[in-house]
Amino acid sequence: MIIFSALYFIFGLVSWVNAILIPYFKFTCEISEVQSYLVTFAFYIAYLLFSIPSSVILNKYGYKKGLTLGLWIMSIGAIFFVPAANLRSYPFFLTGLFLLGIGLTLLQSAANPFVTMLGKKESAASRISTVGFFNKLAGVLSNLLFAALIIGASSKTLMADIKNGVYVGVFREQALDQLIKAVIMPYLCLAIILLIFGIFIKYSSIPDIDTSKQNSSIKANEGKSILKYPSLILGVFAMFFHVGSQMITLATVINYAGTLGFELEGIAKNFPSITMALTMVGYLIGVFFIPKHLSQRTALILSVSLNLVLSFLIPVVHYQINIFGINASMSILFLMLMGLPNALIYAGIWPLAINGLGKLTNLGSSMLVMGLCGSAIIPLIYSMISVKTSMQAAYWILVPCFIYLLFYALKGYKINSWKFTRQ
Repeated sequence: MIIFSALYFIFGLVSWVNAILIPYFKFTCEISEVQSYLVTFAFYIAYLLFSIPSSVILNKYGYKKGLTLGLWIMSIGAIFFVPAANLRSYPFFLTGLFLLGIGLTLLQSAANPFVTMLGKKESAASRISTVGFFNKLAGVLSNLLFAALIIGASSKTLMADIKNGVYVGVFREQALDQLIKAVIMPYLCLAIILLIFGIFIKYSSIPDIDTSKQNSSIKANEGKSILKYPSLILGVFAMFFHVGSQMITLATVINYAGTLGFELEGIAKNFPSITMALTMVGYLIGVFFIPKHLSQRTALILSVSLNLVLSFLIPVVHYQINIFGINASMSILFLMLMGLPNALIYAGIWPLAINGLGKLTNLGSSMLVMGLCGSAIIPLIYSMISVKTSMQAAYWILVPCFIYLLFYALKGYKINSWKFTRQ
């Protein structure tokens, strides 16, 4: 658990910093609103494309080698940021993000079932909450650290001067070139950390897990197709809508705050960290209350219900309050507050979806990881809606996501056959 908590911390360092990259690349690469959300698309579409290949790799070479390979692929992706910054090339940045996503897909395909199987299935959500806490801790720290490194005092002044038209023509291009090179050192350090951690995993005492042996008592799935498990397939869609809605809260909060008068170089850059700090509180609730005081399914129902209410409030509330010295809509607070219940949704879906898969657990876990591509697709759809309406109105996209999640928590996970007969 200590090693995997560290591994999930690495996940957080890599993935949650995307919330700042979106507005940062929009400014420095001079791209459109929709184009800026290709950051999350390039990163998370890897989950859709490489989840099944990851399962094949893990089955052939083992979990331990899979973890090592995943970390090294991510290291290569981080190194891509060096030439991308020197050339100020958005396609190069997207390539690096895609490679980071491929490595992370392989890592999560191995790590999630490992954590689930470390103890009783009734306490799986508690273990997932534990490693999830460290994942979000890294997210909070990486956003604060990344913001401090790339949007320091000198960068703030340079950004303000560019916005105010101090630099024009070739001088503006030179200023943007200088500004974007601030990402080189953080990602170079990240590449080294990933490389070293991969070496550590390779020579550590972590054993491989054999899901076929761990589930040898389950014989019902012999010769049965993975598609004949409705609870898993519906769970994949639940994961899709969960991570997609979660990514909206993180990836859009800075840009939405900008429409309310908050500046990227000001307090707005800390909003993703505030959201993830609330998620950390949610994970702590999971660690201490599941399953002793609260079943993981009950926690899932409560979390989804709360976020369903918040998803209705965000697009309709226009009440103004003073937030960090700025009169802004209370909806920004509701958006960040969604981070609290989001913590227990992932932890609730995973064990319900893979329950009873037996020898198909590897493939089922990979399909659940495939569902994480929701983080690529749903924010992109949100951005398309926002340019046609407004950023606040576009948050209506969250409502159907949580309606489906509530269906899965109440009934979907119990469905064991696609055949419906009339009673």
